[in-house]
This record gives sequence, C-alpha cells and structure tokens, in this order.
Amino acid sequence: MPYVTTRDDTRLYVKDWGSGRPVVLIHGWPLSADSWDAQSLALAEAGYRAIAYDRRGFGRSDQPWNGYDYDTLADDLADVLKETGAEDATIVGFSMGGGEVARYMSRHGGKGVIGAGLISSVVPYMLQTDDNPDGVPEEQLQAIAEGIKKDRFAFWTTFFQQFFGAGMLSSPVSDETLQWAWRTTMQAGLRPILACANSFGHTDFHGDLGAFRVPTLVVHGTSDKTVPIDATGRQAAKGIANAQLIEYDGAPHGLTVTESDRFMQDLLAFLGERGDRPLFQGNDNLVGVDHV
Repeated sequence: MPYVTTRDDTRLYVKDWGSGRPVVLIHGWPLSADSWDAQSLALAEAGYRAIAYDRRGFGRSDQPWNGYDYDTLADDLADVLKETGAEDATIVGFSMGGGEVARYMSRHGGKGVIGAGLISSVVPYMLQTDDNPDGVPEEQLQAIAEGIKKDRFAFWTTFFQQFFGAGMLSSPVSDETLQWAWRTTMQAGLRPILACANSFGHTDFHGDLGAFRVPTLVVHGTSDKTVPIDATGRQAAKGIANAQLIEYDGAPHGLTVTESDRFMQDLLAFLGERGDRPLFQGNDNLVGVDHV
C-alpha cells in the first residue's frame, strides 16, 4: 500500500516495513518519511511494524493548496492509521510532527494509540509571548518565511547546518548528509513549506496536553537552536501526565541523525524492546533523565 487517500482525496505516500506492534513515525519540516529510514529499519528488525508517511505537500505525497493546519494534518494521521489497519499503535512525531501527535490525541481522542513520542518537538508552543518567554520571536519566524521566499535554495544550506549542529570547524554529520537533507527538501512544494511553517510557529498546543492519556516519551537536545527546549520539550513533559523526558546534553535539533544509535536505544527501551512487551507503567513523570 504505497499510498493512502485521505478524507479530502489527498494521496499520502506511505512506507510500511516489518510486522508486529505498529509504530507510526511522523517526519519533521521540511523533510519526508525517508528521514525515519534508520529507525524504521531498526524497528522492523526488532519485531515492530514501522509505518512512516510523507506529510501532504512533502516528499512523494500530493501538494494541495489547502490543508496545512493541524486539524487537517491530524485527520491525515487518523486516515493513515485507519487505512493501514494500525491498531494499538505508538505514534512518534519529530519536530513539526509532534504537533500532529498532540492534535490527534485531542481531536481524535487518541483512538487506537497506546503510546506517544515527541522528539525535538514543537509542542506545546513555539512562539515567544509574554507567558512563553523562551519561545521563538515572531520576527525570527517572519525572517524564516522571507528567507525561503527570497532564495530557498540558499536558505536551506544555512538552515540544515544549524539543524544538525554543523560548524565551520567541526560537524556531527557528513557533508553528504547535509546534501541529502537539501535534496529531500526540494521535493516539497513552496506553498506547503510556508503554510506549515506558519502552522508550527503559531499553533498553541497547551490545550492538547491533557488529552495525552498514554505513556509519552519526550526527547530533546539541550543545544537545539531550531526548537528551543525550554519552551517545548521541558514544558511538554511538565504538562503531560505519565511523560518521560530524556534530555540529550549538547545535542542539536536533528538528534535522530546526530544521536541515532542512542535515540534508537531509548526508543526501543520505551517501547519495551520487543513487540510483545508493554510500554512503561506508572504515573510519575520521569523528568531530566539523561543516558550516558
């Protein structure tokens, strides 16, 4: 089933690997499901069914003019879960994808979901406001949009250097990784890129946090300059009952790549290491856990 057709007739490209308890992976902006390949392979080899799909407007999915608000994107996730028959699933969102997870939990009541993951996620609120002082200033979000409109080809080069924590003297990723990210982004439409940037930058998910009634893994890098941890990961862990926060000291935004092995170990531990074992139990927040 390479494509799922949503309720508004948008075709979403789906990668469905392995068998066992499903783990649905929602990618970040502005990449595609391919950004989850390393984790999808590891999950399939560990006895899980890994389902990753291209968000509308990105990768190989359709690029409609509308539908880039989080209500519609959460409906897309619901349609993927339904059409793939993914039941008792864990849904894991990276960066922008965390918003789909949060809105699905509230808008669809977490139907069919037994666990959730927010990885370098924008939840609960990216925008800097008087009551969210650690967020990203509006002028910075506007500068991103203007930079993309002016010369997105040059903009992405600088963007991905920050995304992966690459500097002039050293980098945790290869030049080829940066080139792959740039090429993948070129698959996305300009309208979807801008509309989604507006959505993740201005959607407040505080009201969605109470809908998380399943164990939730929150992973965030302390040196994330793209999605600041104080406004997002730490606040999400405080607001979600039964949340486990794991901070990666010094890690950038793209930690699924820069800390790939470590992240995979933490994800498998959260899932229970095997498809037939339960997620962690209990109601206490495990905040500030950091594996060495």
